[in-house]
Amino acid sequence: VQLQASGGGVVQPGESLSLVCAASRFSFHVYDIGWFRQVPGKEREGVACLSSSVGSAAYIDSVKGRFTISKDSRQSTMYLQMNNLKPEDTAVYYCASGPRTSGTCVGAPPDPADYDFWGQGTLVTVSS
Repeated sequence: VQLQASGGGVVQPGESLSLVCAASRFSFHVYDIGWFRQVPGKEREGVACLSSSVGSAAYIDSVKGRFTISKDSRQSTMYLQMNNLKPEDTAVYYCASGPRTSGTCVGAPPDPADYDFWGQGTLVTVSS
């Protein structure tokens, strides 16, 4: 299983980025998916997740209304659309999924402990 995240970059505050995560030998069809981020010296935090069973999403409060998580199960691809980016969004972003995630995305941001398969991370820098 391999997850490959891409789409990070350097943008100014207020701009947008779209992160993409492509999976090999794995399907997002039956498992919850999540995006996480981490800055140096801090723990990895769950940003957004998408339930495979009910199709609902959950976000941390700081990104609600600005970020959107989605997936294309047929293509084994997941996305994170990030709009109106802020300097505090600067971090390395990771995609993740796994067999233990089913049923975990239930109205709260994802917990890294529930996820087994991780992408390598893509750096997002928001700076003027």
